[in-house]
Amino acid sequence: MGIFLQSTMRCRWMAVIGLLAITLVWAGEVRGAAGEALGPPSPTMQQQQRLDQVREVAARLGMSTEGITATPGVDHSHDLALPDMQKMVPTSNEPQKLTSSLQILILLSVLTLAPSILLMTTCFTRVVIVMSLLRQAIGANGLPPNQVLIGLSLFVTFLVMGPTWSRIHAEAIVPYQANKISQLDAFTAGTEVLREFMIKQITAAHNEDDVDMFYRYANGQKATPSTWSDVGTMTLIPSFILSELKVAFLMGFNIYLPFLIIDMVISSVLISVGMQLLPPAMVSLPFKLLLFVLVDGWHVVTQTLLMSFK
Repeated sequence: MGIFLQSTMRCRWMAVIGLLAITLVWAGEVRGAAGEALGPPSPTMQQQQRLDQVREVAARLGMSTEGITATPGVDHSHDLALPDMQKMVPTSNEPQKLTSSLQILILLSVLTLAPSILLMTTCFTRVVIVMSLLRQAIGANGLPPNQVLIGLSLFVTFLVMGPTWSRIHAEAIVPYQANKISQLDAFTAGTEVLREFMIKQITAAHNEDDVDMFYRYANGQKATPSTWSDVGTMTLIPSFILSELKVAFLMGFNIYLPFLIIDMVISSVLISVGMQLLPPAMVSLPFKLLLFVLVDGWHVVTQTLLMSFK
C-alpha cells in the first residue's frame, strides 16, 4: 500500500514539473513572437505608413493623390505628409466639378432655414395658435399632447399650402431643373407665388395697416406704397406674421367663450350650494368635454380654419 502511494505521489510531481516546463517554453515563444511583431518600425517605414494612410483618405474623398509625396533628404518620421491642395481643389476653369458641391451647400442652407420659412410664410402660425388656445380653453391638462397638435397643424398646413407649393414647383423648380431659367429667376418666380398667398391672406383679414407700418419704417414716415409690387418681401413677411397672429387670437377668443360660460355657470352653482372648497375646474371639465364632443368640436374648429384661408 505504501509503495503504491509513493508511486502515485511521484507521478503527480512529475506531471506538475512537466506542465511547468511546457508553460515556460510556450511563454518564451510568445514573448519572442511579440517582440518581433511589436518592435519599433524604422523611420522610413513610419513615413511610408503615413503616406499610405493619407493616400487612402484622399482616394476615398475622390481627390487626386499625385501631390502626396515626401520631401527627399528630410526626416519625416514625426511629420504628417499633407496633399497638395492646389491639385485637389478644382479651379474656376472647371465649373462642372463645383456644381455638386454648390448644390449640397444650397441644400444644407435651405434645410437650416426650413423651420423659419415654414413658420413665417405659411399658415402654420394661425393653425398651431388656434389649436393651442383650444386646448387651454378645454383645460384638459396638456391633452392632446404637443406632438399631436404639432402633427395636426403640420398636415393642415400641407393641405392648405398644397396648391401654392405645386405652383412653385411648376413655375420655378421644374424650369430650373430643365435649365430653362437661372437660379435667380427660379428664386424670383417662387417668391412671387409665395408673396401672392401672403397678400391674399393680409387682404382677406383687412390688415393692410401692418404693411403700411413696416413700409413707413423702411422708407420714411411719409412714404406710402401705391401697389403691392412696391412692398418688398422683407416688409411683407413681418406684416403677414402680424396678420396671422391677429386672426388666430380672434378665433381663439371665439372658441374660449362657450367654455368660459360653462366655467361661470359651474362656479355659480357650487357657490350657491355652499361648496366653495370644491374646485370649479374639476366639475366643469366633464361638462366641457361632453359639450365639445356633442358639437363635434374638432371637426368644427378644423373646418373653420380651412375655410378661413379661402
